[in-house]
Amino acid sequence: MPKVAVYDINGSQIDTLELNEDIFGAQVNKIVLHQVVVNYLANQRQGTQSTKTRTEVRGGGAKPWRQKGTGRARQGSIRAPQWIKGGIALGPKPRDYRYSLNKKLKRVALKSALSAKVAENEIFVLDSFNLEAIKTKEVLKVLTNLNIAGKALIVTADYNENVIKSANNITGITTTMVSGLNVYDILNHNTFIITKDAIAKIEEVYAQ
Repeated sequence: MPKVAVYDINGSQIDTLELNEDIFGAQVNKIVLHQVVVNYLANQRQGTQSTKTRTEVRGGGAKPWRQKGTGRARQGSIRAPQWIKGGIALGPKPRDYRYSLNKKLKRVALKSALSAKVAENEIFVLDSFNLEAIKTKEVLKVLTNLNIAGKALIVTADYNENVIKSANNITGITTTMVSGLNVYDILNHNTFIITKDAIAKIEEVYAQ
């Protein structure tokens, strides 16, 4: 079973923790990870892009010139796609990019993402992450104590207002609860910071 160090908010190692091998020691499936990340990004798209077709642009009611005898190509409307200010042929229209994946695939992907963080020593387990007040400098102090730089994801077991609001203004730092954890956020951050009770909650939910 994989083991990780447990730290306090001062950056001192106070314990070690054995992780569930099925969740944090699973074989990393890169194909499934790719599928789930692409699905996540597709589901984030608004799909509001739109262009006007020849039926939607203004003007073009009359035929520009008669059909024959002018020596020019025949034209039916000045709002056809080949004309300046004409409609767009085959342009984008509002659409929904969302599609779903089955739960089993998502579970495999999440376990692969968590296992990858453990294998690459990019996971930091905190005994607890309790702040007395909403202060950005307190979160920065914790990150400094743990020697963490760059993008980091902070995961708590439940909603922690002080931690979430204190980290809001820090560039590259994202906070989430176990219930909102997703594969994209895990892979998109260099460091994975999680509390001990959040680990227990993940193992409770996914160790089935």
